[in-house]
Amino acid sequence: MMHQPAVKSEADMPMIVVQGPSRENLQEIPYVDEGAGLNTAGESALAEEPAKRSNCVMPRKNSISLPNLDELKIVNEVQQVSSCNSQSDIETDDEIGDGRGPGRNVRRKSVLSPRMLTLPEPGDFSDSNSAANSVTSVNSLASLLKEKIQTLPQRMRKKKSNDYKIKVFVVFLFITIVALICCAYFLYNQKILAKAYFERVKFNKNKRIMTIHNRDGVELVSARLGTTMNYDKVLPCLPQDERRDGSICLEWMDRARLYLHVYNMQESVKCYNLKWIALNDHISPTDCIEMAPGVHWYGGGQNQESAWPLEKGAHDFRPFITGNVERHEWGNVLKRYFISSKGVAIIVDEKTPLYVSITDDPKKAICLRAKYDNFAFVNRFTLGPELNYSVCTGNNMSDLHSQLSEHTLWDGLKKEDSDVIESLLTEPIWEITTDHKEAFTEEMISNFTNDVIGLPNIKQGHVLLNEFWQNQVGDFELDLNRFPSLEETIEVLSRRGFRVVFTIQPFISTESPNFAEAVERRLLVLERSTGRTVPALTSFKNFQSVGVLDITNNRTIPWLVEKLKALMGKYKFNAFYLELGTAYDMPHYYQCQKSLINPDQYKTLFINSIQNSVSLLGVSDAIERPRSPSFVSLPRFESSWEGLRRVIPTILTYGVIGYPFVIPGAVGGDFDSMETKLSELNGTVADLPDPELYIRWLQLAAFLPVVRYNRLPTSYGDKRVSDTAISLALLRQNKVKPVLKKYARVSLNLGLPIIRPLWMLDPNDSSCHTVADEFSIGEDIIVAPILYSRSREREVYLPAGVWKDGIDGSLRKGSRWIHDYRVEEGKVAYFEKMPDDTRF
Repeated sequence: MMHQPAVKSEADMPMIVVQGPSRENLQEIPYVDEGAGLNTAGESALAEEPAKRSNCVMPRKNSISLPNLDELKIVNEVQQVSSCNSQSDIETDDEIGDGRGPGRNVRRKSVLSPRMLTLPEPGDFSDSNSAANSVTSVNSLASLLKEKIQTLPQRMRKKKSNDYKIKVFVVFLFITIVALICCAYFLYNQKILAKAYFERVKFNKNKRIMTIHNRDGVELVSARLGTTMNYDKVLPCLPQDERRDGSICLEWMDRARLYLHVYNMQESVKCYNLKWIALNDHISPTDCIEMAPGVHWYGGGQNQESAWPLEKGAHDFRPFITGNVERHEWGNVLKRYFISSKGVAIIVDEKTPLYVSITDDPKKAICLRAKYDNFAFVNRFTLGPELNYSVCTGNNMSDLHSQLSEHTLWDGLKKEDSDVIESLLTEPIWEITTDHKEAFTEEMISNFTNDVIGLPNIKQGHVLLNEFWQNQVGDFELDLNRFPSLEETIEVLSRRGFRVVFTIQPFISTESPNFAEAVERRLLVLERSTGRTVPALTSFKNFQSVGVLDITNNRTIPWLVEKLKALMGKYKFNAFYLELGTAYDMPHYYQCQKSLINPDQYKTLFINSIQNSVSLLGVSDAIERPRSPSFVSLPRFESSWEGLRRVIPTILTYGVIGYPFVIPGAVGGDFDSMETKLSELNGTVADLPDPELYIRWLQLAAFLPVVRYNRLPTSYGDKRVSDTAISLALLRQNKVKPVLKKYARVSLNLGLPIIRPLWMLDPNDSSCHTVADEFSIGEDIIVAPILYSRSREREVYLPAGVWKDGIDGSLRKGSRWIHDYRVEEGKVAYFEKMPDDTRF
């Protein structure tokens, strides 16, 4: 009798819990082994060989516990019975016939009777603990483990596929979180580094990025400071370098020092002063103020493109001095003043050796640089260049400009000065000029003025004689060979209602008798590095060799004023027109007795020195507004449609930078265009602009402060041109003159321009910010002239309000565009402002 193994307690026996069918259900399931040939009743196909089967089949253990050591020994013995394994328990793929090829093992099938599948009754261990049942259970478990091991690679591949997707997602999520953390860390550090100064200024010292905000926290301007230093380490200034005015002082070692200071210029205007001091010769302090998209900038002066607004142009760094835009970056009238549509203004100190650029790299910006050179800023007043400017903010662009404008221009104005201003606003200037000195004679003056008198409804006005009234420029005496009785001619002109004006310059030709006297008295600008003995020579207009009066010499002004007073006393004319030339007309290696900040300072000194001694009708070039009643001239424009289109942006710019009283160029242009010159060489046209161009130019000039002629309307022999001139003279007399006089008084009180951009009427209307081919006279009249050849239509923008059409008298609502507005050749589009309570 076989020995029954001792039954282990539940505590000693490891159990595997398997969820499966209930006992009742399990007893009802018939056992079928397809591989062993069992039928549906569970009867064995090998029943015919009981002896053989009794030696091969082990009783299956119904327990679901793991085998003990004795049972594992039995498993080994069973596995050694190869015949049983080969004949009864193992099937191949060929035997199954599933088509997956030979040699693939499948799960080992146990041969059990239905009774062996039933669970034992509680407490009944007679069958379940038998050796046969234990071996069968272990054998089945071994087969199951073997199958699981064989199918493990396939399951691992499936699991790997799912795990791979999960791992990719986890890695992506991890990278995203790291990126967000880094971004947050960067932004946090930027916020920490962008320390707040003076409540509204944030300045990142390491990046040198400054932003200025308004009281609501809205960014007004962003600037990149110290762009040329290439050095980030910043330190507080040493105690001896600090100021006692509340300034913030920062220093970049051995490179530059920066002072930040805040002050209130007006009640609603807050200004932030920035002053860079270079600490070595290799540093040129440079700050770039961003021209953000949608923000427009104005000011400075005329530029090469006549860009309005400024961001439409592009300029490399050039000295901010006067010049000719045909050859230089900037025009004949300048001011270190720029203003944006966001209510931000930049004012640069006059002592700064200023270079200016408008660049797109890396963003659109206006850049300011302090730099010494060998011409424009050759005289050094500090050890290193200093960039000193203020950024001022206000409620809006128009209000800020009004607050920053020069007020009380009437201070010191005399009654006769007021008469001169009114005469220029109401009477034209007749400029008698020629390129050939020999053709400029007393007879020419008489004939020209007689033709003017023959024009009906046009007043006589001022007769302007160019420098050819002298034999040589700088004579300051009349050429008696060509003007033997000019004294009598001037007297006749005065009786006819003309005012005669002589043009003078600070230049003395080397062929003039006054040149030798000026050299002997040392009244001329000297050549640098010559021991102050050799006069510095230059060229001016048609004169190839001229010297320049040294206005800083205390003996020069009395000498010049004496000659000018003697000339005026003898010929009884009314005033002088001062043609100073641009900065580039100065000798390149100039040296005055007293050092100049730049060549343009010469103009200011010259005007201020003689204005109190003789009457000045106007000046050709300036960097500072001359005292009233002197007007400032626009630059000379060529006789072309392009020249006509330059007039409005230029006059608007001059008004913005503080020159309300201006003299436009001549009707039809000041000099022939290249096309006209080529045509003249072919003998196809006379020395006159195109008639259509002349008419359109005349229509524009009728609304400007001064109408200036150098060609008479009757010169064409075309009734159409003459009739247009007469009708426009009547329009100016009835409609324009009262408005000009009204806003001239406003200019004298507030410094605001007479001719204004549309944004001064409505600074919050973005459409007004970019209109460059319209203007307003004060707030009362808007003018939209035709500026293109053969054009009979144009787009017109009207600011807020109700406007009366000057052509057909209809009322038009503002704050909108009028498309395809019809303007015939003999008409000019203008609109009069109506009271706000006007109804259709």
